[in-house]
Amino acid sequence: MTSEIVIDVVNVSKRYESYSKPQDRLKQALMSGLCQTGASLGIVKNKKPTYYQEFWALQNVSVQVRKGETLGIIGRNGSGKSTLLQIIAGILTPTSGNVIAKGRLAALLELGSGFNPEFTGKENIFLNGYILGLNQTEIQQRYEQIVEFADIGDFINQPVKTYSSGMFVRLAFAVQAHVNADIVIIDEALAVGDIFFRQKCYAHLEKLKESGTVILLVSHSMNEIEQHCERAILLENGKSFFLGNAVEATKHYYLLHQPTRQEAQQPTVNQLVSEQHIQKVNTNKTDIWDDNSIFIDASQLSQVTNHMAKCTRYVLCDNSGNPCTRFSQGDIAVFYYEFLLLQAIAIPLGGIVIRNDKGIIVHGKGSLEHDVDVSLEQFKAGTLIRCQQKITLKLQPGEYSFELGLASVNPKSYKDKSFLNHDELFSKIMRICHLPDVGILSIKMRTGDRVGSQLTHHGIADLPGEFMFTFSKCDAELFLPQRTETTAI
Repeated sequence: MTSEIVIDVVNVSKRYESYSKPQDRLKQALMSGLCQTGASLGIVKNKKPTYYQEFWALQNVSVQVRKGETLGIIGRNGSGKSTLLQIIAGILTPTSGNVIAKGRLAALLELGSGFNPEFTGKENIFLNGYILGLNQTEIQQRYEQIVEFADIGDFINQPVKTYSSGMFVRLAFAVQAHVNADIVIIDEALAVGDIFFRQKCYAHLEKLKESGTVILLVSHSMNEIEQHCERAILLENGKSFFLGNAVEATKHYYLLHQPTRQEAQQPTVNQLVSEQHIQKVNTNKTDIWDDNSIFIDASQLSQVTNHMAKCTRYVLCDNSGNPCTRFSQGDIAVFYYEFLLLQAIAIPLGGIVIRNDKGIIVHGKGSLEHDVDVSLEQFKAGTLIRCQQKITLKLQPGEYSFELGLASVNPKSYKDKSFLNHDELFSKIMRICHLPDVGILSIKMRTGDRVGSQLTHHGIADLPGEFMFTFSKCDAELFLPQRTETTAI
């Protein structure tokens, strides 16, 4: 990624007029014309009546994207994501503000845009190529690559109206990916593809990034945003709520769109308290906290919070209780972390996330998944919540970052968690405080007793499992190729 700015959006706003009745639209047009005519003649003031309600899809949104950068655009439905993309793509004109987009632009905004359903896949490749600014020679040079990437077989010669949604997006993405665009825009289009095609698409997007292509990615999958984007912009009601690191943006998204306190049934008897009035809590040794002197102050770390709690300190240790950041495969890492409640909460949920050097989450687990028994149903302001979490590092050698978090859930949902599916339980959880990029740990190959370093497994993680051989005798001649004897004449 370079410092060259490819996309520059400056104070962009987009207004729509909403009419309750069709005749109001006609009245507005007539009265606008009459008022303008009257004003020019000096008969009436240039103030026309309005028969509509204003709706601002975007309000003063600004963002710059540099060459080779992937920017995520996130927010709820109706927050302005698609409107922003369409303005950048030149499909919509902003009501106010300016947009500069340098170079050729390929936009995968709506399934089927730029395609004629009556044409075959082959014909649509040429049609879409023309729309994207390629000439016939350029399309012919890329045709075989596009067909190979789409991988839809003989359907390439069938009308696209006979395609499934998955086949349609395969062809559409294949065309967009091979036009050598300077800017690629993807609006949720890959959500309909199967996992193998999505893997192929994201691998191709990585190649485009390396060549300097700008990618704008809209997705409701926060994992995709965190994995593939350096930065993200969070839109809420048409306004820019947050612009910055992609991981931090997703945490703001979760905080912004989690259930309200009433929906999550959080206790409200304790109001926000100032730090000067927080009851002092004994910080001497406890069952799981052995040495307070080894802890690291967390006050200077970035914390995404709803101001109901804050992280005060943490430390990463080996299984003997010594501060440690370098481990061998299979070692036990012990994470200690502490949160101070500024407001009362219900059942607390603590947890750790570990990411590899590509930003991919390789492990995420906490008190909820460990089914920790919590006897109280309410925790008052001023309470110190201390967490100890042990993780066996059966991971690929390399460097990893870790994150800490605190959430809360109402007692009934916590009690019934075994009977709730993931989405139901997820909707009941209130995110309170999250700390991205807390620290780094490194993992090396384990050293054997008689030999040097030994790799315990291949791939990112060592999954639990078993292996078994069985052996039996067979007639080997049945599996050998038959010999053909020839006689020389």
